[in-house]
Amino acid sequence: MSDLRSPAIGNSNGDESLLASHGYRQELDRGLNLWSSFSVGFATISPVVGIYSVMSLGAMSVGPSWVWIVPVCLLLQLTVALVYAELSSQFPLAGGCYQWVRRLIGDRAAWFTGFLYLASALASLTTVAYLGGFWLGLLVTGEPPSANAQVLCGAALLALGLGVNLLGINPLKYFVNAGIFAEAIASIGIGVLLLLFFRNHSFEMLFSSLNALEVSGGTYWSGFLTALAVGGWAFLGFDACSQISEETTDARVSTPRAILRSMLVVGLTVMLTAFAVTLSYKDPAAVVSGQIIDPVTPAVVDAFGAWAEQPFVAIVLVAFVACVVSVQTYIGRAIFGMARDEILPGSALLRRVDKRKVPMAAMVCSTLLASLGLALGLNATAVGTLIAFGSGGFFFVFLIVAASALYTRLTGRWDPDKGALKLGRKGLLVNVIAVVWLVFEAINVAWPREMLAPPGAPWFQVWAVVVVFSALALFGLAYLFIAKPHRRIATSLSFAGRAVG
Repeated sequence: MSDLRSPAIGNSNGDESLLASHGYRQELDRGLNLWSSFSVGFATISPVVGIYSVMSLGAMSVGPSWVWIVPVCLLLQLTVALVYAELSSQFPLAGGCYQWVRRLIGDRAAWFTGFLYLASALASLTTVAYLGGFWLGLLVTGEPPSANAQVLCGAALLALGLGVNLLGINPLKYFVNAGIFAEAIASIGIGVLLLLFFRNHSFEMLFSSLNALEVSGGTYWSGFLTALAVGGWAFLGFDACSQISEETTDARVSTPRAILRSMLVVGLTVMLTAFAVTLSYKDPAAVVSGQIIDPVTPAVVDAFGAWAEQPFVAIVLVAFVACVVSVQTYIGRAIFGMARDEILPGSALLRRVDKRKVPMAAMVCSTLLASLGLALGLNATAVGTLIAFGSGGFFFVFLIVAASALYTRLTGRWDPDKGALKLGRKGLLVNVIAVVWLVFEAINVAWPREMLAPPGAPWFQVWAVVVVFSALALFGLAYLFIAKPHRRIATSLSFAGRAVG
């Protein structure tokens, strides 16, 4: 059986001692408890952001039967979350995957993993801000925004999130909690009401495609794979809990618990919303055909009346704001976690922590880089490309981490039982399943699909995930070979003159 015991060093002094044993000193504000860490993970995964963004694409792929993708993705992604929970219970460090691969495999692989992770996280932040821009425009004008307006609204959300993050970790908690409250209303509350009182179809419809196969390529298998590719977007972000480990008390216990709880709660919430909204469509054929891009708002308005539209849009927007804030939070910590080892350009600036104990330069840098990606949204039909682009890199990083854990587990270079979370013999099986799933899903997400690209899109947009991340990988490898940033780790301020445990 799995076991998660609190170690003897469970207080703030113990956290700092553990951090010192890894060669670092406490620079961030350790002001988050288990609930706060869970809140950041929940807001980052975000049932609203996840399910509302992929519902239309899923329905267009295989019709109403797309909802069965949700429990499949949840169970398989949970194996990845368990591997991450194991690692975070032993190495609760800002930088997450970079720190773990460094200790499991080595400095070169760690730098490359961290580089890909930052690129993927920035793409994810761009995607969330762009999707949230739709709801901001809808709230302000009462109509779906134009392509340019949605990009501007997305930039506004990035600026708002940056402002919140620069206030410090304690004020940030209140914004994230507000987001969770909004999530509870928009997902759980409305989902239960729709399912119990406003269901327009029988459960048999959940096993039908409603002619969606003509859109997805003519076979159910091709549509299923497409739905599985976009469905993975709904279960990204649980690793945010590991990035804020150095701001979490009793991190060896709290961080893995937060990872697993946020994944499970979000997964069950997404399932409820997917089933409830799908069964409440008055015209599911219009959703399947792509005539309705946002199927959620019409379902709510049809059920509760026209008065409910603006309050509902406002609630969804709050959830998106909380997600943007949370994603910016963990990206800033990821940059800080790498910069203090002096392996990023401008590390001396990016590692600085201000009087509020916030890595301000890292936060500003990540926001500016994410805003550049909004240019992809100037074509309003590029949402499928953005979602694939935002999730593709994460699955490659997940695969590197899970494969590194499996290799070192099998060769005896890593002993998972030294962490606070102990899966015992089941850990190996979980790790194997995670690697197999990630190999499949990484290829599936990267697979070029004209359906997810705008009509008449050029070839490079259809192949966006492959082209962009191949170019990033080649750039990262070239930089690693020429600049040799990994050599700076041992001589960085963090490790100079220290004995690393």
